[in-house]
Amino acid sequence: MDSVPAGAGTLTVTIDERVPERVPGYALGLIAVPAIVVVKDAPLVDRLLTAAEDDVHSAGLSKADVAALPTIAAWREAYQAVGISPGRFPCAAESVLRRVAKGNRLPRINSLVDLCNAVSLASRLPVASCDVAGIGAELSVRLADGSETYLPLGTPEAPEHPEPGEVVYADGLGQAHSRRWNWRQSDVVKTGLGPRRLLITVEAAHLGGRDDVERALGRITDVLAGFDTELGQPLVLDGATPFGQPFAARPAAAVR
Repeated sequence: MDSVPAGAGTLTVTIDERVPERVPGYALGLIAVPAIVVVKDAPLVDRLLTAAEDDVHSAGLSKADVAALPTIAAWREAYQAVGISPGRFPCAAESVLRRVAKGNRLPRINSLVDLCNAVSLASRLPVASCDVAGIGAELSVRLADGSETYLPLGTPEAPEHPEPGEVVYADGLGQAHSRRWNWRQSDVVKTGLGPRRLLITVEAAHLGGRDDVERALGRITDVLAGFDTELGQPLVLDGATPFGQPFAARPAAAVR
């Protein structure tokens, strides 16, 4: 079983200024989870995910309806603004909504991944849990230069290089931890079972999305408070506040 490294250092998260130049509404919410034991099943989380799935089922959304949801439509425009086809590469929130809108249920992965999926379905925003124990001291949402190495989720033995200009999450070690913004996560930062050092992200691309991000962060914080684990103070980054250190401020206060 993997363990959280002792004395793990501070992580600085930055938004490259070119990202909000292309997508002025971009907001990135962050919650640091310095140490947590991720379990397979958490009854509260399963109930939340089931309720979120039921709400999507009852809405009777078609594929076109999902694409037209305001938060999703904004992501489709954001992808187009940075040269990504949203039809071929839908954002993470659109992917899970499409799947559930067909009448399906999402596979249960573990307590943290399932929590992120539940909040993503409810908020219509991309939400992810990232294991940041091994990525170094920097993480940036930026345009790739093409030299970064991305290890695909589930197939890390087949490395890829992002296309120049593609928005990625990248560290200071030459690694990209996403492809096409939040379309796919890397194998390096996937959330597995056992002791973990995690960074939870919530993203919006629509104008005024900061409020929606804060509400989603509040839902996550409320649930994690019941896990008896220490949390960092939730942060929201955007064009006006492009960097922060989510592991530096503890414990978490309530987010509206």
